[in-house]
Amino acid sequence: MTSLHLVQEPEADALLASEPLALLIGMLLDQQVAMEVAFAGPKKIADRMGGLDAGTVARTDPEEFAALCSQQPAVHRFPGSMAARIQSLCGYLVEHYGGDAAAVWTSGEPDGREVLKRLKALPGYGDQKARIFLALLGKQFDLRAEGWREAAGDYGDEGARRSIADVVDEQTLAEVRAFKKSAKAAKKAEKGQ
Repeated sequence: MTSLHLVQEPEADALLASEPLALLIGMLLDQQVAMEVAFAGPKKIADRMGGLDAGTVARTDPEEFAALCSQQPAVHRFPGSMAARIQSLCGYLVEHYGGDAAAVWTSGEPDGREVLKRLKALPGYGDQKARIFLALLGKQFDLRAEGWREAAGDYGDEGARRSIADVVDEQTLAEVRAFKKSAKAAKKAEKGQ
């Protein structure tokens, strides 16, 4: 099993390493919160639901699921809207992959471009999120899809410190944070001109 350090909390990282659905949900939650907070979300859901299953999540009453995501500590700073996104993602996985999250990147031995295409089709996944997730699979899960680095773009670069895909310990987490902070500052300065 892959050893992850995305959350820097052993139980949450173990769930992410062993449960592809948890990894997909963590990436979905990775916006407008710290990376490790986003990737801790699936463990909160699993603890509250007695496990993590795409079909169960998709079938749960939306108000009940939103309440579950809102319990303190909340799954995300916007628990209601993220609950709806998680259920949409799980519903899509049930409909298109029989609820098997890993099938997104394993079914039919797809190449990197095909995996990227499949990821971009997931509810809540745009181009950037899909490329980061593809890089995460390649860098930390030994994805064998030919051409995954090229499909992941800059996120696939060896030795990069751009995203959660590059976090393997506290040091790399700090380096990714520093990269994101400088990129945000550069973007802000560019807009100010």
